[in-house]
Amino acid sequence: MNGWIIYNGQLKSDKILELVHWLVLTAKNYNINLKAMANNHILIAYDTQGKPELRSLDNDPLPDFVISWDKDIPLAKHFEKLNIKVYNQADGILACDNKIKTFDYLAGHGIAMPRTIIGPMVYSTSAITEFEIYDHIIESLGFPMVVKEAYGSFGQQVYLVHNKQDLIDLVQKLGPSPHLFQAYVKSSHGKDVRINIVGNQVVAAMKRVSQDDFRANITGGAKAEVYEPSQEEIDLALKCHHLLKLDFSGVDLLFGPDGPLLCEVNGNPHFKSIYECTGIDVSKNIIEYILEDLKCLAI
Repeated sequence: MNGWIIYNGQLKSDKILELVHWLVLTAKNYNINLKAMANNHILIAYDTQGKPELRSLDNDPLPDFVISWDKDIPLAKHFEKLNIKVYNQADGILACDNKIKTFDYLAGHGIAMPRTIIGPMVYSTSAITEFEIYDHIIESLGFPMVVKEAYGSFGQQVYLVHNKQDLIDLVQKLGPSPHLFQAYVKSSHGKDVRINIVGNQVVAAMKRVSQDDFRANITGGAKAEVYEPSQEEIDLALKCHHLLKLDFSGVDLLFGPDGPLLCEVNGNPHFKSIYECTGIDVSKNIIEYILEDLKCLAI
């Protein structure tokens, strides 16, 4: 069996490439030839009748399946048009890549989450000069307040603001970058839970704790410890995972005053930290899941 794992050819990230090659080696142990393919080595095309075509720079034959370890949504959709199974599918990648989309997809399904307000859209040619709406946001959420850019990783585009002037300064700085506002959850300051899911199963979990930051990202210095999630946490994580139609995910939960709250969902979660914490190699679960899924599709 031949597969491709897609990564971004312009993003020179050792963290990403380490996970890509990790999955390639795991797949080899299951007699799968999984080739790492840069997204910029693949041409998306259509013929004169609008039929989708796809070519790699090496003229490889099309794969049996694709693992999309990138956020190239048009490429993932193109594979789907060619009837090639993609893990995760394009809509799932889209829902997780954009935090605003995540809440849009999950809205109306009883998902416990911090109170959230989506920032008004701003064109790239415009400046923010009217601020009355932010008084209403402050009235609704209070301070401190969490502000998140829609696109971002490792907590680097997540901010905590403490007063109106800081809020105005931040939204002016963000400008046209899509963002949202959330109520600060004091009971989860500097700590959260990462739950890794593959298929229908929770396969690993860890608690992350930071002594220095309201965010609990390992990249930012937080420490991880083995964690046994409650049934309520498992049910919430699985519900989000299934609503977003994901094959594998990392669901981050906050410790709310009355129970777990959704923080965010990661479509291609970095599994090195959870392996170092728990000893569980999530790459094995991913490859085994794909094998079983393809077997079922062939029946």
